[in-house]
Amino acid sequence: MAREDFEKRMPEVEREVGRLLRRAAVCAQKKTAGMAREILRWEKCLWTFVDIPEVEPTNNFAERCLRHAVMYRKTSFGTQGPEGSLFVERILTTVTTLKLQRRGVLDFLTDTLHAHRRGLSTPSLLPLHASVQLSASA
Repeated sequence: MAREDFEKRMPEVEREVGRLLRRAAVCAQKKTAGMAREILRWEKCLWTFVDIPEVEPTNNFAERCLRHAVMYRKTSFGTQGPEGSLFVERILTTVTTLKLQRRGVLDFLTDTLHAHRRGLSTPSLLPLHASVQLSASA
């Protein structure tokens, strides 16, 4: 659909979704009504992709970023405690961040371990240069 057509059709969609959420907030079962009220608190944010053309209307990029973590969870036996869970959270965040920046994961982890063992500052996950472009195909 052309952007122009999309922008013309979305106000009607926004009104209808808002109407349904307001109805659910007062008429639905307690749990559903609470969720509808919470969504209504952020209603304007729901439509950012309509107002800002650079914001994708899908979550495909986020889905691709999370796919590895989802597959890990499905194929592993989980962790044995809070420390293991924290490690998995951190390592998956690190790997995903470095891949998006097209930086070497093994090099980063090796440098981090060396710095830690020598009592030095560890490398940063922040982009090395302000001009780093995130890759949607990562």
